[in-house]
Amino acid sequence: MPPPAQVPSSGDARRWAWLPPVGGWGYYLLLGAIGMLVLGPLGGITAAYMNFSVGFFVGGQVLAGILGSVVTYGYGAEGRHGANYIQTTAASVAGMMAMSALIQAMVWMGMPPKPAWQLIIYMLSIAMMAAGIGMLYTPILVERMRLTFPSGLAVANILRALTDPALLRRSVARLFGGMAAGLAGGLAAAKIAAVAATEFSCSTFGAGLIVGARVGIPAIVGGLAFWALTPAFIAAGWLQPGEPFRKIAFLVALGMTLGAAAIDMALILWRAVRRLSDPLPDDGIEVPEEQRTGPRASVPRLLLWVAFWSVATIACGMSFFDEPLPIMLAAIVLVAIFALVNGISLGLTDWNPISSAFVVAVLILATLGLNDPGLSLMAGTVVFVACSTAGDMQQDRSTGWRLGSNRALQFRFQAVGLVLGAVLVVASAQLFMAAYPVLKLDQTVMSADEAPVQWTSAMTYKFVGALRSLHDPKPFQITAIWIGLGVGLATELLRKAILLNKTWRRWAASSRAGFATDFVVDAVLLPSPYASSFGGFVNLPTSLWFGAGGIASSLVNTLRPKGVQAEALPADMSTTSLAGGGLIAGDALAALGLGIAGLLAVL
Repeated sequence: MPPPAQVPSSGDARRWAWLPPVGGWGYYLLLGAIGMLVLGPLGGITAAYMNFSVGFFVGGQVLAGILGSVVTYGYGAEGRHGANYIQTTAASVAGMMAMSALIQAMVWMGMPPKPAWQLIIYMLSIAMMAAGIGMLYTPILVERMRLTFPSGLAVANILRALTDPALLRRSVARLFGGMAAGLAGGLAAAKIAAVAATEFSCSTFGAGLIVGARVGIPAIVGGLAFWALTPAFIAAGWLQPGEPFRKIAFLVALGMTLGAAAIDMALILWRAVRRLSDPLPDDGIEVPEEQRTGPRASVPRLLLWVAFWSVATIACGMSFFDEPLPIMLAAIVLVAIFALVNGISLGLTDWNPISSAFVVAVLILATLGLNDPGLSLMAGTVVFVACSTAGDMQQDRSTGWRLGSNRALQFRFQAVGLVLGAVLVVASAQLFMAAYPVLKLDQTVMSADEAPVQWTSAMTYKFVGALRSLHDPKPFQITAIWIGLGVGLATELLRKAILLNKTWRRWAASSRAGFATDFVVDAVLLPSPYASSFGGFVNLPTSLWFGAGGIASSLVNTLRPKGVQAEALPADMSTTSLAGGGLIAGDALAALGLGIAGLLAVL
């Protein structure tokens, strides 16, 4: 933590005298303790559980922003900076804990166990390097290009609402109400046979509540389409009878995401080049100046930081995992590229394509001669963890930029969070796999009847399946990827040509018939490949419950009376969004509690 003498208080605006004054050691200890020991682990447990159970995770910035606002409410308007530092720390811890799928992938692939301290140091080195690279790009992405970073904007709005007690009470009540329901639902699904028979998952339904019907319905469409194609896959020899459809569908789905990503990345880079060549946008955004008290940001120090942790990452990869030096150097170069490309994507769309970056990195490293799947996993880990961490840094800094928070302090809070996150990512992975041994079983070689219902682990399935398919491919597996690539390219091109057409947009907004037609085309006829591909990575019940949550969310928000809607919370703090986040957190806590209880019983 920075010494208190460096950041004097800008005025004592405390509502309660017992709070430590701004700028003192007690103040920073309070912020750090809440972010690292409470909100970070809470969001991290949720993210890790989502990866193990579903296969994706929801970023913790908004959740941490809401709860951070509660903690710093006593500081009045000045508390927005403290809440921002809390959510930065918490998001760092949670984001690192979400990387637990990589450790599960090591187990699935039968790699020799590595000492926990080696995994911790490797993860920490990658994350520290990535935080520096992410911060280096923020003057371009955040300040020069003024990308939106939707989640960062949402958090900024939350923290600006710090002085609105009614807004704070409504958001916290909805969030904790969802957590209570998620906790009860998670326990019921584990202990009550009738509930378990429905294969209901609070976390899956809650994720659907957050994303809405335009993402949830495509997941149903994708899942049903792949399920219906199962007989055709078997007839073609791509599947054996009794094998789950996702054993081949995930390759098609992977190709779909890569095809769509190719279109989007080309458009994003084109927009970025045009935006950089234009004068600073006059977008009406009034951005407060960065706090002039406290430590000043230094580019030379930041470059030294990146250089040090880059060398540490290379040394760890070579010493711990026997990675060749050229491969590690190539991984660092790929990080520098993807941290910028993914940052632009995150700033424009709130989508960080870390899985696509991992797969593309593995493909590139394979062309450089890396043919061992285990070595590819550990080298790809550099890109995957770095893209996630750098994106978090850029997202968090977009919030700090809007609020005028000190960037050097914000960077330090993120770095402190990464230290604990690197420890907890290993600990949480080992805890979950010890409490639930089924998580150790390689689902890529299971039949449909053998695959666990609750723990679909779609992200791990994607990693392991892609690594094995790329390094020891069967001809039909490559064909499946190419088919998916073609579907993704064609679908995304049609979506861009139709759904973004100005005439279409005006017609869709002009009447209920236009809105309904636009919805059907967007969600059913030409669903986003990113959303529909989800159905290829998970079991069908997971897609159905996820889609059901999305439908429920859109129905609630659409049918809400106009008078109530006018008083609704901002989009990222809507009733369904907060309730969905609470369901996920409660379900994760239920699983963690049951797992610890079972582990203690065994011990």
